[in-house]
Amino acid sequence: MIVKCPHCGKQLKMSAKIQESLSKLGPGRKIKIKCTGCQTPFGIDNSQLNSGSQGLQAPASPDIAWLREGVFEDREDVEDIPQALILMPEMEGRETVVEATKKLGYRVEMPSSAEEAISKMQFVNYAGIILHSRFEQGGIETGKFHQYMRKIGMSRRRYMLYVLIGKEFETLYDLQALACSANVVVNDAEIPYIGTVLRKAIPEYEDLFGGLMEELRIAGKE
Repeated sequence: MIVKCPHCGKQLKMSAKIQESLSKLGPGRKIKIKCTGCQTPFGIDNSQLNSGSQGLQAPASPDIAWLREGVFEDREDVEDIPQALILMPEMEGRETVVEATKKLGYRVEMPSSAEEAISKMQFVNYAGIILHSRFEQGGIETGKFHQYMRKIGMSRRRYMLYVLIGKEFETLYDLQALACSANVVVNDAEIPYIGTVLRKAIPEYEDLFGGLMEELRIAGKE
């Protein structure tokens, strides 16, 4: 299955895992992938399962770019699946958040400490990060992970959807999210609806930053 990046036009070969995930998607749902050429994320849905090979006259010659760059194709396939960090204490609603995130096409990781999460961030470009304010003692004001997120440079930060959950937040209140250096805030009371919240927030986030990231890429600043 071949998908064309809407930002740079590169043709991306989807792995069997991605195609399997697409086949399980419900109506109107998308999987978020990241172009291995321009590094810009975009969404694909299961309608492309049947259209991915249309217009091809013959099988394309194999892409051997990995031979010169030293990057294997199967590693790129793994990177095409967006990954998410969920940092929540053991509490009611945590499993709801995990399942909702998985249904949106993310591969979820759940570090047990802020130190472990920060270590993972050194090696993986996570597309989504969900932090509960009670994950660390003292909340986000003194929590190591939130302070780490606030210091990440925008060249990397703009590719991450950062969601804060806690009883002190007003769900989808943009001004509060901005004040907390996050993209989205969610109150504990709305955790049962986190899937709906994310389905609303993700397209809005992509609409906001997608054009900006494309302009920066064209200008050679990305």
